[in-house]
Amino acid sequence: MKTGVQVFVRGVVQGVNFRYHTKVTATKLGVFGWVRNLPDGRVEAVFEGEKEAVEKMVEFCKTGPWSAIVQDVVVKEEGWSGKYTNFEIKR
Repeated sequence: MKTGVQVFVRGVVQGVNFRYHTKVTATKLGVFGWVRNLPDGRVEAVFEGEKEAVEKMVEFCKTGPWSAIVQDVVVKEEGWSGKYTNFEIKR
């Protein structure tokens, strides 16, 4: 079953390659969508794909790469839109 979520990650998540590692992990799992830094210091991402793969992306966000310090992750169920064909880092 396909699904989609929007995720907001708070903590030390900018300047620590969080977006890069998110893209690498999403690509390995076959998850589509995007990730970007927000002006308030959080990272925002949209993940779409098979339910199990999306759940793994959410789990990844709870720790991030070794250099990150994740304090909080908020997940909003969005449902599958099918509008993404790859995973990209937004600037």
